[in-house]
Amino acid sequence: MKNLIILCTGNSCRSQIADGYFKHFAGDNLKVYSAGIETHGVNPRAIKVMAEDGIDISNNTSNNITEYLEVDFDYIITVCDHAQENCPYIPGTGERVHYNFPDPAKATGTEDEILDSFRSTQQLIKDFAQRFVTDRGL
Repeated sequence: MKNLIILCTGNSCRSQIADGYFKHFAGDNLKVYSAGIETHGVNPRAIKVMAEDGIDISNNTSNNITEYLEVDFDYIITVCDHAQENCPYIPGTGERVHYNFPDPAKATGTEDEILDSFRSTQQLIKDFAQRFVTDRGL
């Protein structure tokens, strides 16, 4: 089984959504971790939009990258520019992939407009995770 970590700034939205989709698409082929360079707690709107797609991330926790520095990762994915630029060194020779997804936590407007922003980012992450898993035969 290969180890994959998804990194974001606060481990609250984008990395949590990615965590759910990588676990969904790769199943037992990947041990999936998600972390942030800070911890902000799992965003309730991320939990809500994932539940709409049949994926439960309500028991996920917000973790700091320093908790996983001893893990040898095969894949290291950053999902925001801030994490890519500010993440501490992660040991190992794993494949590093970066994709700067829009941050739905910064959305403003009505609750429906904010949820639409979450759903838009969610779809981008879903497509990315599915392609990643398929392209690598995981």
